[in-house]
Amino acid sequence: MLDHETIRSFIKVAECQSFSRAAELLHKTTATISYRIKMLEESIGTQLFIRTTRSVSLTPAGHYLLERCRQWHNWLDSMPDELRQINDGVEHQVNIVINNLLYSPVAVARLLAYLQQRFPFTQFHISRQVYMGVWDALLNEDCHLAIGAAGNESLENTINVLPLGKIDWIFALSPDHPLANATEPLREDQLRLYPAINVEDTSRNLAKRIAWLLPGQHEIKVPDLHTKLACHLRGVGIGFLPHTLCQPYLDSGELLQKKPQHPRHQSNLSLAWSSHLSGEVVKSIITLFQNNDPLIHEFILPLD
Repeated sequence: MLDHETIRSFIKVAECQSFSRAAELLHKTTATISYRIKMLEESIGTQLFIRTTRSVSLTPAGHYLLERCRQWHNWLDSMPDELRQINDGVEHQVNIVINNLLYSPVAVARLLAYLQQRFPFTQFHISRQVYMGVWDALLNEDCHLAIGAAGNESLENTINVLPLGKIDWIFALSPDHPLANATEPLREDQLRLYPAINVEDTSRNLAKRIAWLLPGQHEIKVPDLHTKLACHLRGVGIGFLPHTLCQPYLDSGELLQKKPQHPRHQSNLSLAWSSHLSGEVVKSIITLFQNNDPLIHEFILPLD
């Protein structure tokens, strides 16, 4: 009913809105194309074209079938190469999760351009998670690889890790904030008076962690790191920011670094990947990080 030639004929008639023109382009007779479409309509019991003496147009069912046939036709054309790729150990789909601390739209686009050129039939899915949400994606959501998993040790023996570096945290606030002129080190009873700006851990199955929050302190949760930075700049609240992120604002005087009584420890981040889901695509990404390839430099810029 829907063999390859019938699909090609149906698509071409729909695009040309003419049986004769479609036949010409397919190097067939008009009678052959008309018969093939007629048999298709009879076999499915649905009219696909509205025919007049001057034109041919699709019915609503024809429009729907055209969309599906284009997808099917494209897949049939690419199927041999896809199957060869799979036999060569190349994944059909690769899911990559990136820690929000290392996420860069430009870095993601560059990596995808490189991967798409090398592995044109692999589908890619990129997600961004916070803190333990990265590990959650690796352990519970069929994620193949994580850029920026917390820590230098694996949470499961099926996950391999490659340490990438550390995030240094700076306690930063607006020069207009009431604490800007306070004597250092800042005590907890002073800090507790002002809201802590935090990006919420996105983990759903693992225990969530809080970046920094004192007992009894008001917390404001924001969706991403750049919103947190904007809140610090406007004096909305206080907290710690990655050193490399806030350094330009420290240099310009838009932020001040203050020393709290209890500074925040460095955060180790790693590349992590599932040993069960590692095909040629995942291996190529690991190699980029192992070789410190320029392609991945923007991912690791936030690391000290």
